[in-house]
Amino acid sequence: MASFTLHGIPVSRGIAVGRAHLLTPAALDVKHYLVAEEQVEAEIVRLQNAIATVHQELQTIWSDLPKDAPAELGAFIDVHALILSDPMISQMPLDIIRSRFYNAEWALVTQIDELSAQFDEIEDSYLRERKADIMQVGERVLKVLTGSASTLPRAVDDEQSAHMIVVAHDISPADMLQFRDRSFSGFITDVGGQNSHTAIVARSLDIPAAVGMFNATALIEQDDWVIIDGDAGVVIVDPSPLVLEQYRERQTRLFRARKKLGKLRKTPAITQDGTAVTMLANIEFPDDCAAAMDSGANGVGLFRSEFLFMNRTGCINKLPSEDEQFDSYRQAVVAMKGRPVTIRTLDIGADKPLDAAEQTALNPALGLRAIRYCLAEPQMFLAQLRAILRASAFGPVKLLVPMLAHAYEIDQTLLMIEQAKSQLRAARKKFDEAIPIGAMIEIPAAALALPMFVKRLDFLSVGTNDLIQYTLAIDRVDHEVAHLYDPLHPAILQLLAMTIAAGAKAGIPVSVCGEMAGDTRLTRLLLGMGLREFSMHPAQLLSVKQEILNSDLRLIAPLAKRIMRTYEPAAIAETMELLRA
Repeated sequence: MASFTLHGIPVSRGIAVGRAHLLTPAALDVKHYLVAEEQVEAEIVRLQNAIATVHQELQTIWSDLPKDAPAELGAFIDVHALILSDPMISQMPLDIIRSRFYNAEWALVTQIDELSAQFDEIEDSYLRERKADIMQVGERVLKVLTGSASTLPRAVDDEQSAHMIVVAHDISPADMLQFRDRSFSGFITDVGGQNSHTAIVARSLDIPAAVGMFNATALIEQDDWVIIDGDAGVVIVDPSPLVLEQYRERQTRLFRARKKLGKLRKTPAITQDGTAVTMLANIEFPDDCAAAMDSGANGVGLFRSEFLFMNRTGCINKLPSEDEQFDSYRQAVVAMKGRPVTIRTLDIGADKPLDAAEQTALNPALGLRAIRYCLAEPQMFLAQLRAILRASAFGPVKLLVPMLAHAYEIDQTLLMIEQAKSQLRAARKKFDEAIPIGAMIEIPAAALALPMFVKRLDFLSVGTNDLIQYTLAIDRVDHEVAHLYDPLHPAILQLLAMTIAAGAKAGIPVSVCGEMAGDTRLTRLLLGMGLREFSMHPAQLLSVKQEILNSDLRLIAPLAKRIMRTYEPAAIAETMELLRA
């Protein structure tokens, strides 16, 4: 067999070398047949029992989570349990059996296909990727019904002592748990994107992965030698001995470098010319603080509070209470032991609905989301503000507001914060009266109207993921336009430079909390542009810190200025090479 290369979306860095193990979707094994009327109830019971079995499986997986498992895993398992309990999965297929006399597998697949079609019509990338959760839950039930539940074999025992590369159409976060105890060194999927749950878990586990390969499962055969280049999102199938040896050497070098990075945990991030840089962590749950502390973070630059609100379908009270929120925020603040925690208010709405079944806007990315949603739901917003303020009594907290664009939005938000403070004073509850208030700069309008932000607020945080998407009008998860997602586009660099310069002039801190902050290829450019606060996933922090320690602003600042003076991609790329040299 001739060697060939597949290109997908890189979601987790590193090199993995091993034999391919294909996981076949259970849906492919489904038989379609009609049951007799007198067998309908028995078929319903069979499906109900399968659903109950999967509930028990998820509970067992959750209970057996190792202490070092990323907090995301437990949350995603909870999400799958909630989906499984939803009537669209637990009841609708039963109705199909009753009305159409389908066998259990056929009824379940019919319902899942119908739900899948509904999600395919949604424009927003976040919602499209939530479809994968429903598909994964259905897949798990089908495996029980068909008796095809996949178990991973032991590693191939040959002279190479090969590790296993899992190749699948998709992999649920819960299924990834079984990989931890096997010789599993990477995974490849046909579907998925940067924001998929599987990608998030891959980054948390620090496992090399490449997703969005389209037809990997059709082209890769069982036991093929496979190389995953997680940095490039490239998969090499049946590599030549020379290529295999080259990647094994790269893999060894990466392992040694990563081990060496651990020694930097307590080293201050100071450039060679003596410039101090603040290293912050992005978290989704309070438990993530352990990884942030272990990586030597100076604090939390972004606590994504929406994870407390999402996927609560079936809850009697859908929204988390003020006390529930307060407890989560307080846990994070206490866990950071005096280091500041920046909590972003609810970034949810039309593009990330509280319930995936809710009706969405025609163009949700431009709809009622983030601060627009919060201002339209004042009681919900006040409850969150009170919870954040109460947590500030237990340590330094900064309050970050997403998607602000208008002066009146800033003013209304500040009034709401003052109202929340008054309510807490009346209730005699403690909080930090001088809590810093900041804005996310993530849409071009905000970056082009910075004077009204710096006049009213205490700090700025650049969300480069949305800033790039809104500025370039592309969805970075859409495979057809993903190649247009370019952090080095001159417009992006100009907006970033303007924001950093405006913060410096006004004397207020500016951080970058998007993916650019964790990309070591861009670290020196951001330093040269004047950035002094980086916020990223804890797994990326030490690599970025090493890049900072090896940087000299006296050398890189002139090169960064040269990049800012050009609009030609070739010239930017050439100077970037000099920056990284």
